[in-house]
Amino acid sequence: QVQLVESGGGSVQSGGSLRLSCEVSGFTYSETCLYWFHQAPGQERQAIVGILYNGKPTYRDSVKGRFTISLDVAKNTLFLQMNSLKIEDTGMYYCAADRGCDGKNQWGQGTRVTVSS
Repeated sequence: QVQLVESGGGSVQSGGSLRLSCEVSGFTYSETCLYWFHQAPGQERQAIVGILYNGKPTYRDSVKGRFTISLDVAKNTLFLQMNSLKIEDTGMYYCAADRGCDGKNQWGQGTRVTVSS
């Protein structure tokens, strides 16, 4: 059974940094696409970065150059390093696992990020 548990959210000023963590289990890395999603207040959840195992990540334009995804297989943890945070980065962040990379995501509970001026 896939399990995903996010942590690391919080409040930060614009220009600051946060690192989100997602403890993962229940799947085979080489067969699973992993994502971070962002849901801004009142808006739909959107993928901001995805990766297949040790492949090249694909970033949404709005976070390119600021956010970095990484996977520590030994620790079974997916990370999202967020730098140069902007007010519009505020919202809930979710990690997701898609076994088989066929568009069927399973979700963590999310972690909240608030960026203030």
